Amino acid sequence: MDTDAAVALTQDRLAEEGGTMGELLGHFRSRVSPVLIGDPQWEGILERAGELPITMGALPFGFELPLHASEPRADFGVSLASGTRAAAFFRERARADGTDETASVITRLFGRMETEDSHLRAIVGRKLMLEYDIGSAGDGGRSHPGMFLRPGERPILGARGQASDVRVVADALFSCVGWEMSDPERENIERVYLAQPEDTRMDSFGVFPSRSRAIRLAIMGFRSRQATWRYLEDTGWPGHIPAVDSLIARFDERASIARTGVNIDVREEGVGPTLGLTLIVRQRYTKDSRYWLDGLTDWEPFLEALSHEDLVVPEKLGALAGWVSKPTTLFGKSGRFVLLRGIHHIKLVVSGDRLREAKAYVFMVLSGVV
Repeated sequence: MDTDAAVALTQDRLAEEGGTMGELLGHFRSRVSPVLIGDPQWEGILERAGELPITMGALPFGFELPLHASEPRADFGVSLASGTRAAAFFRERARADGTDETASVITRLFGRMETEDSHLRAIVGRKLMLEYDIGSAGDGGRSHPGMFLRPGERPILGARGQASDVRVVADALFSCVGWEMSDPERENIERVYLAQPEDTRMDSFGVFPSRSRAIRLAIMGFRSRQATWRYLEDTGWPGHIPAVDSLIARFDERASIARTGVNIDVREEGVGPTLGLTLIVRQRYTKDSRYWLDGLTDWEPFLEALSHEDLVVPEKLGALAGWVSKPTTLFGKSGRFVLLRGIHHIKLVVSGDRLREAKAYVFMVLSGVV
Protein backbone atom coordinates (compact mmCIF):
# COMPACT_ATOMS: atom_id res chain seq x y z
CA MET A 1 0.00 0.00 0.00
CA ASP A 2 1.45 3.41 -0.97
CA THR A 3 1.67 6.34 1.44
CA ASP A 4 -1.38 8.21 0.14
CA ALA A 5 -3.55 5.11 0.43
CA ALA A 6 -2.26 4.42 3.94
CA VAL A 7 -3.05 8.00 5.01
CA ALA A 8 -6.55 7.77 3.51
CA LEU A 9 -7.22 4.50 5.32
CA THR A 10 -5.94 5.92 8.61
CA GLN A 11 -8.14 9.00 8.21
CA ASP A 12 -11.18 6.80 7.66
CA ARG A 13 -10.33 4.77 10.74
CA LEU A 14 -9.76 7.87 12.87
CA ALA A 15 -13.11 9.30 11.84
CA GLU A 16 -14.67 6.31 13.60
CA GLU A 17 -12.77 7.17 16.80
CA GLY A 18 -14.06 10.71 17.33
CA GLY A 19 -14.50 14.15 15.84
CA THR A 20 -11.56 16.36 16.81
CA MET A 21 -7.82 16.33 17.39
CA GLY A 22 -8.61 17.40 20.93
CA GLU A 23 -10.36 14.08 21.51
CA LEU A 24 -7.41 12.22 20.02
CA LEU A 25 -4.82 14.06 22.11
CA GLY A 26 -6.90 13.40 25.21
CA HIS A 27 -5.89 9.74 24.95
CA PHE A 28 -2.18 10.63 25.03
CA ARG A 29 -1.91 12.69 28.22
CA SER A 30 -0.22 9.89 30.12
CA ARG A 31 2.43 9.70 27.38
CA VAL A 32 3.44 13.37 27.69
CA SER A 33 5.55 14.25 30.74
CA PRO A 34 4.12 17.10 32.88
CA VAL A 35 7.70 18.37 33.05
CA LEU A 36 7.43 19.14 29.33
CA ILE A 37 3.76 20.21 29.22
CA GLY A 38 1.93 21.04 32.44
CA ASP A 39 -1.77 20.37 33.01
CA PRO A 40 -2.96 23.98 32.46
CA GLN A 41 -0.84 24.22 29.31
CA TRP A 42 -2.14 20.85 28.10
CA GLU A 43 -5.69 22.14 28.46
CA GLY A 44 -4.80 25.10 26.24
CA ILE A 45 -3.50 22.73 23.57
CA LEU A 46 -6.63 20.57 23.81
CA GLU A 47 -8.80 23.65 23.39
CA ARG A 48 -7.07 24.63 20.15
CA ALA A 49 -6.88 21.01 18.93
CA GLY A 50 -10.62 20.75 19.56
CA GLU A 51 -11.09 23.07 16.56
CA LEU A 52 -9.28 20.67 14.22
CA PRO A 53 -10.58 17.44 12.67
CA ILE A 54 -9.39 14.14 14.13
CA THR A 55 -8.41 13.01 10.62
CA MET A 56 -5.33 15.24 10.90
CA GLY A 57 -3.91 12.55 13.19
CA ALA A 58 -3.11 10.50 10.08
CA LEU A 59 -0.19 12.81 9.30
CA PRO A 60 2.59 13.88 11.69
CA PHE A 61 1.64 16.14 14.59
CA GLY A 62 3.54 17.19 17.68
CA PHE A 63 4.95 19.92 19.87
CA GLU A 64 7.57 22.64 20.04
CA LEU A 65 9.11 22.39 23.51
CA PRO A 66 11.18 25.31 24.89
CA LEU A 67 13.98 23.60 26.79
CA HIS A 68 15.25 26.95 28.10
CA ALA A 69 11.96 27.94 29.79
CA SER A 70 11.17 26.78 33.30
CA GLU A 71 7.42 26.81 32.56
CA PRO A 72 6.16 23.49 31.11
CA ARG A 73 4.58 24.96 27.99
CA ALA A 74 4.50 24.07 24.30
CA ASP A 75 3.26 25.09 20.88
CA PHE A 76 1.29 22.65 18.74
CA GLY A 77 2.02 21.53 15.17
CA VAL A 78 -0.03 19.55 12.67
CA SER A 79 0.18 18.51 9.01
CA LEU A 80 -2.40 18.16 6.29
CA ALA A 81 -2.48 17.51 2.56
CA SER A 82 -4.69 18.63 -0.28
CA GLY A 83 -7.20 16.12 -1.58
CA THR A 84 -7.78 14.52 1.84
CA ARG A 85 -10.62 14.46 4.35
CA ALA A 86 -8.82 17.04 6.47
CA ALA A 87 -8.51 19.37 3.48
CA ALA A 88 -12.21 18.95 2.77
CA PHE A 89 -12.94 20.00 6.37
CA PHE A 90 -11.16 23.33 5.88
CA ARG A 91 -12.71 23.86 2.45
CA GLU A 92 -16.18 23.40 3.92
CA ARG A 93 -15.37 25.66 6.85
CA ALA A 94 -14.14 28.39 4.48
CA ARG A 95 -17.34 28.09 2.45
CA ALA A 96 -19.60 28.16 5.51
CA ASP A 97 -17.78 30.86 7.48
CA GLY A 98 -16.17 33.63 5.47
CA THR A 99 -14.59 35.05 8.64
CA ASP A 100 -12.40 31.97 9.20
CA GLU A 101 -9.22 33.35 7.65
CA THR A 102 -7.10 30.29 8.39
CA ALA A 103 -9.54 28.01 6.54
CA SER A 104 -9.62 30.49 3.65
CA VAL A 105 -5.82 30.66 3.44
CA ILE A 106 -5.51 26.86 3.46
CA THR A 107 -8.21 26.54 0.79
CA ARG A 108 -6.53 29.13 -1.46
CA LEU A 109 -3.15 27.43 -1.08
CA PHE A 110 -4.54 23.99 -1.83
CA GLY A 111 -6.36 25.47 -4.82
CA ARG A 112 -2.95 26.38 -6.25
CA MET A 113 -1.69 22.86 -5.66
CA GLU A 114 -4.67 21.25 -7.33
CA THR A 115 -4.62 23.14 -10.63
CA GLU A 116 -3.55 21.23 -13.72
CA ASP A 117 0.24 21.27 -14.18
CA SER A 118 0.69 23.09 -10.84
CA HIS A 119 4.27 24.35 -10.53
CA LEU A 120 3.78 24.63 -6.77
CA ARG A 121 2.74 20.98 -6.41
CA ALA A 122 5.66 19.88 -8.59
CA ILE A 123 8.01 21.43 -6.00
CA VAL A 124 6.35 20.91 -2.61
CA GLY A 125 3.84 18.14 -3.29
CA ARG A 126 0.49 18.41 -1.52
CA LYS A 127 1.48 18.87 2.11
CA LEU A 128 1.26 21.87 4.43
CA MET A 129 2.42 22.18 8.02
CA LEU A 130 0.72 24.44 10.59
CA GLU A 131 2.25 25.70 13.84
CA TYR A 132 -0.11 27.09 16.46
CA ASP A 133 1.44 29.51 18.94
CA ILE A 134 -0.09 28.44 22.24
CA GLY A 135 2.54 28.35 24.97
CA SER A 136 4.60 31.08 23.31
CA ALA A 137 1.63 33.34 22.62
CA GLY A 138 0.87 34.40 26.19
CA ASP A 139 -2.64 34.96 27.50
CA GLY A 140 -3.86 36.75 24.39
CA GLY A 141 -3.03 33.97 21.97
CA ARG A 142 -2.47 34.40 18.25
CA SER A 143 -5.29 33.77 15.84
CA HIS A 144 -3.44 32.43 12.81
CA PRO A 145 -0.96 29.54 12.71
CA GLY A 146 2.43 29.66 11.08
CA MET A 147 2.37 27.92 7.70
CA PHE A 148 5.23 25.90 6.21
CA LEU A 149 5.89 24.31 2.84
CA ARG A 150 8.74 21.88 2.15
CA PRO A 151 10.22 21.28 -1.33
CA GLY A 152 10.08 17.52 -0.95
CA GLU A 153 9.10 16.65 -4.52
CA ARG A 154 11.71 18.78 -6.30
CA PRO A 155 14.46 19.71 -3.83
CA ILE A 156 15.79 23.25 -4.16
CA LEU A 157 19.56 22.85 -4.12
CA GLY A 158 22.27 25.47 -3.97
CA ALA A 159 24.09 26.40 -7.19
CA ARG A 160 21.44 24.66 -9.32
CA GLY A 161 19.81 27.77 -10.78
CA GLN A 162 16.45 27.20 -9.09
CA ALA A 163 15.64 30.81 -8.25
CA SER A 164 12.38 30.43 -10.19
CA ASP A 165 11.34 27.55 -7.88
CA VAL A 166 12.11 29.73 -4.86
CA ARG A 167 9.90 32.47 -6.29
CA VAL A 168 7.02 30.05 -6.94
CA VAL A 169 6.93 28.81 -3.31
CA ALA A 170 7.48 32.22 -1.71
CA ASP A 171 4.87 33.87 -3.96
CA ALA A 172 2.33 31.17 -3.07
CA LEU A 173 2.74 31.72 0.67
CA PHE A 174 2.71 35.50 0.42
CA SER A 175 -0.35 35.73 -1.81
CA CYS A 176 -2.39 33.14 0.10
CA VAL A 177 -2.03 35.06 3.38
CA GLY A 178 -2.92 38.31 1.63
CA TRP A 179 0.55 39.84 1.36
CA GLU A 180 1.76 41.46 -1.85
CA MET A 181 5.48 40.78 -2.20
CA SER A 182 7.53 43.92 -2.69
CA ASP A 183 10.52 44.13 -5.01
CA PRO A 184 12.99 44.38 -2.07
CA GLU A 185 11.46 41.28 -0.46
CA ARG A 186 11.71 39.35 -3.71
CA GLU A 187 15.32 40.45 -4.23
CA ASN A 188 16.31 39.54 -0.67
CA ILE A 189 14.73 36.08 -0.90
CA GLU A 190 16.51 35.42 -4.19
CA ARG A 191 19.81 36.67 -2.76
CA VAL A 192 19.51 34.28 0.19
CA TYR A 193 19.02 31.40 -2.24
CA LEU A 194 21.84 32.41 -4.60
CA ALA A 195 24.26 32.50 -1.65
CA GLN A 196 23.67 28.80 -0.90
CA PRO A 197 26.64 26.45 -1.45
CA GLU A 198 26.03 23.67 -3.94
CA ASP A 199 25.71 20.94 -1.30
CA THR A 200 22.88 22.63 0.61
CA ARG A 201 19.11 22.62 0.12
CA MET A 202 16.23 24.95 0.90
CA ASP A 203 14.42 22.75 3.41
CA SER A 204 11.32 24.82 4.18
CA PHE A 205 9.52 28.12 3.65
CA GLY A 206 7.39 29.54 6.44
CA VAL A 207 5.24 32.59 7.19
CA PHE A 208 3.60 33.67 10.44
CA PRO A 209 0.54 35.81 9.62
CA SER A 210 0.05 36.83 13.27
CA ARG A 211 3.66 37.88 13.81
CA SER A 212 5.75 40.60 12.19
CA ARG A 213 5.98 40.25 8.44
CA ALA A 214 8.82 38.01 7.21
CA ILE A 215 9.40 34.71 5.45
CA ARG A 216 11.43 32.11 7.34
CA LEU A 217 13.79 30.08 5.20
CA ALA A 218 15.47 26.92 6.47
CA ILE A 219 18.68 26.05 4.63
CA MET A 220 20.16 22.67 5.48
CA GLY A 221 23.31 20.73 4.71
CA PHE A 222 26.31 22.93 5.59
CA ARG A 223 29.29 20.62 5.91
CA SER A 224 31.57 22.81 8.01
CA ARG A 225 31.68 25.78 10.35
CA GLN A 226 33.48 27.75 7.66
CA ALA A 227 30.72 27.11 5.13
CA THR A 228 28.13 28.26 7.66
CA TRP A 229 29.75 31.56 8.59
CA ARG A 230 30.62 32.32 4.97
CA TYR A 231 26.97 31.88 4.08
CA LEU A 232 25.91 34.22 6.89
CA GLU A 233 28.39 36.80 5.63
CA ASP A 234 27.18 36.45 2.04
CA THR A 235 23.53 36.92 3.01
CA GLY A 236 24.30 39.98 5.11
CA TRP A 237 23.12 38.45 8.38
CA PRO A 238 23.54 41.31 10.89
CA GLY A 239 24.18 39.12 13.95
CA HIS A 240 27.42 38.20 15.71
CA ILE A 241 28.99 35.48 13.55
CA PRO A 242 31.76 34.57 16.07
CA ALA A 243 29.01 33.61 18.56
CA VAL A 244 27.54 31.21 16.00
CA ASP A 245 30.94 29.76 15.17
CA SER A 246 31.73 29.25 18.86
CA LEU A 247 28.40 27.50 19.47
CA ILE A 248 28.88 25.08 16.58
CA ALA A 249 32.44 24.38 17.75
CA ARG A 250 31.25 23.53 21.28
CA PHE A 251 28.72 21.01 20.01
CA ASP A 252 31.12 19.57 17.47
CA GLU A 253 33.54 18.78 20.30
CA ARG A 254 30.87 17.05 22.38
CA ALA A 255 28.87 15.24 19.68
CA SER A 256 29.33 14.13 16.10
CA ILE A 257 27.64 16.82 14.00
CA ALA A 258 27.02 15.56 10.47
CA ARG A 259 25.61 18.76 8.97
CA THR A 260 24.38 22.19 10.07
CA GLY A 261 21.22 24.04 9.09
CA VAL A 262 20.21 27.67 9.54
CA ASN A 263 16.81 29.34 9.88
CA ILE A 264 16.77 32.98 8.82
CA ASP A 265 13.96 35.50 8.55
CA VAL A 266 13.94 37.51 5.33
CA ARG A 267 12.23 40.90 5.44
CA GLU A 268 11.92 43.93 3.20
CA GLU A 269 14.92 45.56 4.85
CA GLY A 270 17.05 42.41 4.64
CA VAL A 271 17.85 39.37 6.79
CA GLY A 272 16.61 39.54 10.39
CA PRO A 273 19.01 39.48 13.39
CA THR A 274 17.76 36.24 14.99
CA LEU A 275 19.24 32.97 13.75
CA GLY A 276 18.05 29.41 14.27
CA LEU A 277 20.71 26.69 14.18
CA THR A 278 19.90 23.03 13.59
CA LEU A 279 22.84 20.74 14.27
CA ILE A 280 22.21 17.42 12.55
CA VAL A 281 23.33 14.22 14.23
CA ARG A 282 21.33 12.01 11.88
CA GLN A 283 20.57 12.81 8.27
CA ARG A 284 16.85 12.65 7.42
CA TYR A 285 15.64 12.33 3.86
CA THR A 286 11.95 12.98 3.21
CA LYS A 287 11.61 10.17 0.69
CA ASP A 288 13.20 7.60 3.01
CA SER A 289 10.60 5.02 4.08
CA ARG A 290 12.14 5.08 7.58
CA TYR A 291 12.07 8.90 7.85
CA TRP A 292 9.89 8.85 10.98
CA LEU A 293 11.80 6.09 12.75
CA ASP A 294 14.35 7.17 15.36
CA GLY A 295 16.81 4.74 16.84
CA LEU A 296 16.39 4.66 20.61
CA THR A 297 19.90 6.02 21.18
CA ASP A 298 20.30 8.31 18.14
CA TRP A 299 19.84 11.48 20.16
CA GLU A 300 21.87 10.57 23.26
CA PRO A 301 25.14 12.28 22.22
CA PHE A 302 23.38 15.51 21.27
CA LEU A 303 21.28 15.62 24.44
CA GLU A 304 24.43 15.05 26.47
CA ALA A 305 26.11 17.95 24.63
CA LEU A 306 23.06 20.12 25.23
CA SER A 307 23.19 19.41 28.97
CA HIS A 308 26.39 21.49 29.21
CA GLU A 309 24.55 24.65 28.14
CA ASP A 310 23.57 26.70 31.18
CA LEU A 311 20.24 27.94 29.78
CA VAL A 312 18.79 24.42 29.35
CA VAL A 313 16.47 23.17 32.13
CA PRO A 314 17.95 19.78 33.21
CA GLU A 315 14.58 18.24 34.15
CA LYS A 316 13.20 18.98 30.70
CA LEU A 317 16.21 17.42 29.04
CA GLY A 318 15.72 14.26 31.11
CA ALA A 319 12.04 14.08 30.15
CA LEU A 320 12.86 14.68 26.49
CA ALA A 321 15.24 11.72 26.48
CA GLY A 322 12.28 9.48 27.24
CA TRP A 323 10.19 10.79 24.34
CA VAL A 324 11.74 8.50 21.73
CA SER A 325 10.14 5.08 21.90
CA LYS A 326 9.64 1.94 19.87
CA PRO A 327 6.54 1.67 17.65
CA THR A 328 3.57 1.08 19.98
CA THR A 329 0.36 -0.76 19.18
CA LEU A 330 -2.82 0.99 20.33
CA PHE A 331 -6.39 -0.29 20.27
CA GLY A 332 -9.35 1.89 19.38
CA LYS A 333 -13.00 1.33 18.54
CA SER A 334 -12.09 0.66 14.91
CA GLY A 335 -9.20 -1.69 15.63
CA ARG A 336 -5.43 -1.44 15.94
CA PHE A 337 -3.21 1.58 15.30
CA VAL A 338 0.56 1.95 15.40
CA LEU A 339 2.03 5.02 17.13
CA LEU A 340 5.52 6.32 16.40
CA ARG A 341 7.17 9.01 18.53
CA GLY A 342 10.50 10.73 18.10
CA ILE A 343 12.52 13.92 18.04
CA HIS A 344 12.48 15.55 14.62
CA HIS A 345 15.07 18.22 15.38
CA ILE A 346 16.36 20.60 18.05
CA LYS A 347 16.84 24.27 17.19
CA LEU A 348 19.31 26.56 18.93
CA VAL A 349 18.38 30.25 18.67
CA VAL A 350 21.17 32.83 18.59
CA SER A 351 20.39 36.50 19.10
CA GLY A 352 22.86 39.24 19.84
CA ASP A 353 26.09 37.57 20.85
CA ARG A 354 24.86 34.40 22.55
CA LEU A 355 22.58 31.38 22.62
CA ARG A 356 19.16 32.57 23.80
CA GLU A 357 16.83 29.59 23.32
CA ALA A 358 16.83 25.84 22.77
CA LYS A 359 13.70 24.23 21.34
CA ALA A 360 12.91 20.56 20.73
CA TYR A 361 10.47 19.61 17.97
CA VAL A 362 8.91 16.26 18.79
CA PHE A 363 6.42 14.30 16.72
CA MET A 364 3.80 11.59 16.81
CA VAL A 365 2.65 9.61 13.79
CA LEU A 366 -0.38 7.32 13.78
CA SER A 367 -1.11 4.63 11.21
CA GLY A 368 -4.14 2.44 10.87
CA VAL A 369 -2.25 0.13 8.54
CA VAL A 370 -1.02 -2.75 10.67
